[in-house]
Order: sequence, then C-alpha cells, then structure tokens
Amino acid sequence: MSLRIGDTAPDFTAQTTQGTLNFHEWIGDSWCILFSHPKDFTPVCTTELGYMAKLKPEFDKRNTRIIGLSVDPVDNHTAWSKDIEETQGAAPNYPMIGDETLEVAKLYDMLPAELEGTAEGRTPADNATVRSVFVIGPDKKVKAMLVYPMTTGRDFNEVLRLLDSVQLTAKHTLATPVNWRPGEDLIIPPSVSDEEARRKYPEGFTTLKPYLRTVKQPS
Repeated sequence: MSLRIGDTAPDFTAQTTQGTLNFHEWIGDSWCILFSHPKDFTPVCTTELGYMAKLKPEFDKRNTRIIGLSVDPVDNHTAWSKDIEETQGAAPNYPMIGDETLEVAKLYDMLPAELEGTAEGRTPADNATVRSVFVIGPDKKVKAMLVYPMTTGRDFNEVLRLLDSVQLTAKHTLATPVNWRPGEDLIIPPSVSDEEARRKYPEGFTTLKPYLRTVKQPS
C-alpha cells in the first residue's frame, strides 16, 4: 500500500511501553505525531527520543499526542529508555510501539508489504527506511510526512513548526510562506477571491501579485 497526504492513517492494535492500544482510539479527538526508528540502541535515535521527551509539553499545548515506533520488542524499548535518560537527561514519556512483526512499518509503507520475517536478526541498515514522521489530524487523515536518512538527526523544532502551520491552515483558508513562524503574515490562496478575502479579512490584506496576497495571522 502506498501512503500519501490526505489518506486515512492505517489503524492498528499494538503493544507499547504504556500497554496495548488501538491507534485511532488512542488518538481520539487529538492530533498525533508518529515517528519511527529502525532499531533500538541506535545513536541518532537515542538523541531524538530524549529530545522529544523534553519537547512533549509543547505538543501537549497543541492538543497533540506523540508516539514512537521502533522495529524491536517492547522489552527492548524499556531497557533502551534507561540509556536515553542517562545520556539525554530525559526518558521517553510517551508510548513506544514494539513492532517486532514489522506490521506497522508495512502498514505505513516504510517497509515492503511482501517482506517476510520479523525484527529478529534484522540490522538498522535492513530497516533504514523506518525513519519517518507522520502528522495525523483528529480526522485520522495524514496531514504531512517527513523521511530522514539514518545519518541525519531529525529537527523536531521544525516538526513543531510544521504542526503549527498545519493546524492553523486547517482552521483558516490560508497558507504559510517560506520560513513562517507563528505570528507572522500568511498567504491567501488563489482559490479565495478578492471579494471573499475582503469579507474574511475586513482589516485588509496586501496584494503583491494577483496570486500572492498576504494577511496578518488571525487571532
């Protein structure tokens, strides 16, 4: 199965470090960040998991639940979390999915659906494609996807910025320009006519080109 933005995020039931959960049920009315890892006890992922633990309050403010996945059993995750806390100053404070059967990695198109076997005996290089971030809305639709190589640590501050953009543009018929940060001007998409824009934004907007109009961020 090929997964794209706008598709329904595949549902599943899995064992995690916080017990068994049904994914869609667990998301509920929240947003969700699902981020995956090719193997436990890998160096780059160790830094990422610790940083996400520190950043969790920011996701909480945005009504967003975070959940990790690694292609190993849950027992391994529990042992790994001790190393993460020791080296990064924070242990995962969110569930980590144990994907030893590779079911979730396959559902999310990170590994080929026809791949046989389990996590046993597989190396990080075998699972190199399990390095994705999925932003999922309360409607259980995939809103954004990012894929990183194993040698590049993910910038979760950028993931937070992406989430801010996706949440804002889901609420308002707007788009965010390059390098946008909360509080900065936004773009009125071409699908919105000038007449409609004047009704929506009575305080006015700036027309740089007929197709490029900016407006202050709505409160």
